[in-house]
Amino acid sequence: MRAIWKGHIRFSLVTIPIRMYSAIESGQSISFRQLHKDDNGPIGYQKVCKVCEEKVATADIVKGYEYESDQYVIVDDADLNKIKLKSTKVIDIEAFVNADEVNPALFDSPYFAGPDGEVATKAYSLLCQTLKNSNKLGIGKVVLRDKESVVLIAPSGSGLMMYKLRFPDELRNIEEVPNIGHVETDPAQLRLAETLVDSMAKPFAELELEDKYRSAVMEIVEAKVAGKEIIMLAEEEAPIVDIMTALQESINQAKSEKKPLKKATGKKAEEEEDKKTA
Repeated sequence: MRAIWKGHIRFSLVTIPIRMYSAIESGQSISFRQLHKDDNGPIGYQKVCKVCEEKVATADIVKGYEYESDQYVIVDDADLNKIKLKSTKVIDIEAFVNADEVNPALFDSPYFAGPDGEVATKAYSLLCQTLKNSNKLGIGKVVLRDKESVVLIAPSGSGLMMYKLRFPDELRNIEEVPNIGHVETDPAQLRLAETLVDSMAKPFAELELEDKYRSAVMEIVEAKVAGKEIIMLAEEEAPIVDIMTALQESINQAKSEKKPLKKATGKKAEEEEDKKTA
């Protein structure tokens, strides 16, 4: 795994040399090229002015901020250079917060953070274990590409994760979503729903999660390359069922899918029985 950034995590007088690695496998994403229908030639990108409808060269393009409808103020590179921040290669931790205080919607790009060399492993492991034991997360700032970013340091397995965070004022308020709010819940329905959730509970690691869309697209691509006909089966619409009936039937189904424990047989079972009677 190749590091994409090298620097330090710093809090108070403690400094830990680290290397950052991308946590996302970009090779798994599906992408398409736009092609000309007549000859499959790749489509280029031309910049056209929406006022005069003329093609515009890169040298004739400026940056504008729309402060009112159709009213722009021009901001050039000289203006932006005045506010550029020098990269310091240091993640400065400003505070440690409780894990449940951070809104998951703030999480953005994930990265792996690893110790930079054997010398850093002891301090790195100490920070990792401390965060686990205290259920805390580190919130800090780092300058990346001339911009200051807020980051979060969190323990994950035997290592540390770093997440770039969105700024809180970027998030909309969930209370503005239509038709949500406090609704009186029927106690009987609630008990059945909780029973269903309990019956379907299992460790996250046991779930078989895959990108079915990617798999389906690759099947189509491979079939087309091989000149095969593509056959898709239409999904039947699920009938609308009364909520109580649906909950009860779902519970019965979940219980029936759980495999019963098998009684031990053979030599091993005999040995266990001998231990009990000894």
